[in-house]
Amino acid sequence: MKSLPLLLFSFLIILCRTSFAQGNIDDCQTKLSIFHEYVKAKNYDAAYEPWAFVKNNCPDLSIAIYIDGEKILKNKIENAKGNEKRKFIEELIEVLQKRLKYFENKTHKGKYLAKICQLRFDNRDILQKDIKDLYDCFDAAYIEDKSTFTHPKSLYTYFSLIVDLYHNGERPIEDVFDKYDDILEKIEEEIKNYSEKLNKLIQKEDGGTKLTKKEVQRKNVYQDYLKNYDLISKSIDVKLGVIADCENLIPLYNKNFEANKDDAIWLKRAVSRMYNKECTEDALYEKLVKAYDDVAPSAETKIYIVTILIKKGGNPAEINRYLDEAYKLETDAYKKSKIAYKIGLILKKKGSYARARSYFRNALKLNPSNGRPHLAIAAMYAESAKNCGDTNFNKRAVYWLAAIEARKALRVDPTLEKAATQNIKRYEALAPSREDIFKCACFGKIIKIDCWINGKVTVPNIKKR
Repeated sequence: MKSLPLLLFSFLIILCRTSFAQGNIDDCQTKLSIFHEYVKAKNYDAAYEPWAFVKNNCPDLSIAIYIDGEKILKNKIENAKGNEKRKFIEELIEVLQKRLKYFENKTHKGKYLAKICQLRFDNRDILQKDIKDLYDCFDAAYIEDKSTFTHPKSLYTYFSLIVDLYHNGERPIEDVFDKYDDILEKIEEEIKNYSEKLNKLIQKEDGGTKLTKKEVQRKNVYQDYLKNYDLISKSIDVKLGVIADCENLIPLYNKNFEANKDDAIWLKRAVSRMYNKECTEDALYEKLVKAYDDVAPSAETKIYIVTILIKKGGNPAEINRYLDEAYKLETDAYKKSKIAYKIGLILKKKGSYARARSYFRNALKLNPSNGRPHLAIAAMYAESAKNCGDTNFNKRAVYWLAAIEARKALRVDPTLEKAATQNIKRYEALAPSREDIFKCACFGKIIKIDCWINGKVTVPNIKKR
């Protein structure tokens, strides 16, 4: 009987705890509703107190705690100074970490771990973080979940830090090159991803179907990402700088060749970098290409073989055979478009404009969101203006064709906005002037252009120019 009061006491404690917990949850739900409304109204200061209560007392109640919390704390950080700013930065890091803990299934690890690292990097002076700690943070995030570590800024920061470590004598040059290749390959994956999504919308537009409002929004998002990845790729090359000049590459690859001559990935990266850095005159380049083609023959290796054949003044028939073989070998549409573009550039350089255009057009069919083939075709038209046409007016009319092609690049590819706009202006300036059109009274006339171009262009209405 003596145990009865003890049992009763225990029951009362459990009842009180349950009641308190239920009351806590009720308070949390009420305050969640309050802070969410404040956030929608962008009244972040008013949202902070109810939000902090919910975060601290019911961290697993709703993902809104973390979505809204980022907005609230970013506003606080922007408007704070000194120790208060540091406090809010650390709180935001805590919020990102808690989201990973409590809503793992709704949170991409790579994305949010990279966010934490980027926040630390952007505020490294306030948080007193050194380069090695920051690099280790990004490296751990990348290894943990490479698939969702995709933000252009974080990819650049990640690479930038290993270059800084190299300059500080804390990392060997091989590590820098490996990371360069790794990150550029990751960027290329993302470019392919967004290009393929964008291609569907461009093909729909080209087919005469108007995009819905949501599709227009998605198109803008895809183009923005492609623009950012293009910008980051260029910035990474700038950051790498002279580290990857031929003077550094050639002795490094000579030293490591024997140990890696059967490693397809190493050979691919070595050949690609030698090719892109124009180190193709050295005998090492040919040795690397042959080894790469022996170990892993592909469309890409055939292109590299062609560069050697051209350098040696090889037989045109053999060169064309390799080019055609390279195109046939690739089966992935996106990669095939890149091969077609490379072949087009090789043929353009050799002056085989008609064949080059054929490959450029194939590249466009396979990847219509890449405007570079349009610019290449436009350049060939412009270079042929003096040789195509029976009169001075008709020769200069070829520049209208070039401008039309350049406009196509501008329409589909946001990464070429500056280059395309400059080319359009130049081609239009070289085309017949308003006065020329007025004198011949030929606006609206269709001009047939012979030679390899074998096309036609309509003289524009001077009232519209």
